[in-house]
Amino acid sequence: MSSLRRYLPCLICFFFLTHGGRRACATAKVTAIIVFGDSSVDTGNNNFIPTVARSNFWPYGRDYANGIATGRFSNGRLATEFISEAFGLPPSIPAYLDAKCTIDQLATGVSFASAATGLDNATAGVLSVITLSEQLAYFKEYTERLRSAKGEAAAKEIIGGALYIWSIDTNDFIENYYNLPERRMQYTVGEYEAYLLGLAEAAIRRVHALGGRKMDFTGLTPMGCLPAERVGNRGDPGECNEEYNAVARTFNAKLQGLVAKLNKDLPGLQLVFADTYQLLADVVKRPADYGFDNAVQGCCGTGLFEAGYFCSFTTSMLCTNANKYVFFDAIHPTEKMYKLLADNVINTTLHVFM
Repeated sequence: MSSLRRYLPCLICFFFLTHGGRRACATAKVTAIIVFGDSSVDTGNNNFIPTVARSNFWPYGRDYANGIATGRFSNGRLATEFISEAFGLPPSIPAYLDAKCTIDQLATGVSFASAATGLDNATAGVLSVITLSEQLAYFKEYTERLRSAKGEAAAKEIIGGALYIWSIDTNDFIENYYNLPERRMQYTVGEYEAYLLGLAEAAIRRVHALGGRKMDFTGLTPMGCLPAERVGNRGDPGECNEEYNAVARTFNAKLQGLVAKLNKDLPGLQLVFADTYQLLADVVKRPADYGFDNAVQGCCGTGLFEAGYFCSFTTSMLCTNANKYVFFDAIHPTEKMYKLLADNVINTTLHVFM
């Protein structure tokens, strides 16, 4: 009987995994979801800073609870929120700068992310948003607030048991490197990749020093297939920019090398690389296989270039069913696509954090 009792939790997890379930295995292993990144994971921080990089207006949030535009760049929830729910945590993640959120609400999940930012602080400067350095400073402030409100032991448990999700770096390439001359004059693509990897390493080390142990770094998607990048593809208008996609693949490979290095270097670190490139590439190539009708245009307006405020100017052309679209605007996925991406990340990380 003692042997059965010892292995029963593993048997239960095995049963749920083989029958398509996740939540029962994941519950209680992750204390909170803590998020750093860009518009893919910003749940509303940019609402509280002076920037045009916002989405707290209709039609964003059209399919969110009560149709409220919260600052999420989608029609509904984000991938990180589906991940939170899968781990038995709240189904939405509050924005750190939302003063209405209490420390009790933030204790189970918080996003420090800022739309239009990047690993490179210069990227954040393009649209005057929150730099990664500032996000990390907010995280330190957050740990201090936890200690003050919960006590040292409880705060340590939350910080040490949290899953830290990094979703950042697309803007460094499409908003900064390929759009502005400064970084191209300083670095070749390979040199810029190395520069960004150094910034990523420093950020991960800083969170580790503050107690973070379980981390997920999301790789680049095929950014050349974003509707906006198809339109801007001068070499082959309307088609995916394969130069950008090649950069995404090489950068992802280097990120995987960094993940392996840091797992060896940092005591207790459990860092995983979440590969979302192949999934989105497959969806774009064969949308019907995943229940989509359109992977070329966004739901908003013409779906070719609109994002942010431009979506609010073209609401007469808004699609009727966002679930048929891979992208909601010309850059950001729909809630349905975010759910698919979340499932992919969960499947990648679950065996590590069980």
